[in-house]
Amino acid sequence: MLKQKILDDLKSAMKSGDTAKRDTLRMLDSMVKNCEIEKKKREEGLTDEEVQEVIARAIKQRKDSVSQYEAGGRPELAEKENKEIEILSAYMPLQMSEDDVRNEIKKVIAEIGAVSKSEMGKVMGTAMSRLKGKTDGNLVKKIVEEELK
Repeated sequence: MLKQKILDDLKSAMKSGDTAKRDTLRMLDSMVKNCEIEKKKREEGLTDEEVQEVIARAIKQRKDSVSQYEAGGRPELAEKENKEIEILSAYMPLQMSEDDVRNEIKKVIAEIGAVSKSEMGKVMGTAMSRLKGKTDGNLVKKIVEEELK
């Protein structure tokens, strides 16, 4: 299970003295435990897919922080957040390339028969259900907007 891999990596980071990885994985473990409590799954634990959702949320938070730190002129804090994103990304499935995402969205548009921006909601819903965890939602939104001009 993914959760066990995270805990094993946390232990090895503690032994090796890798403080950045240790702190990031401790934060992730805490987020996973909080999610288990929220979903009342403390006994059985989260599925790998649910753990990946937690990781995706953490990565998104870090990306938002990076943009805020860069806008505020704090590159050292932005670098720290980028390092955490790098560590967390190792536990996510491989992300699709922009071309692959565009091809998948074109298929969805063809299946739905969407022709205008007013149908963006239908396209986004279907596309996100297919691409969940494989790509960033902002990229999907950008490509859907481009395709439905």
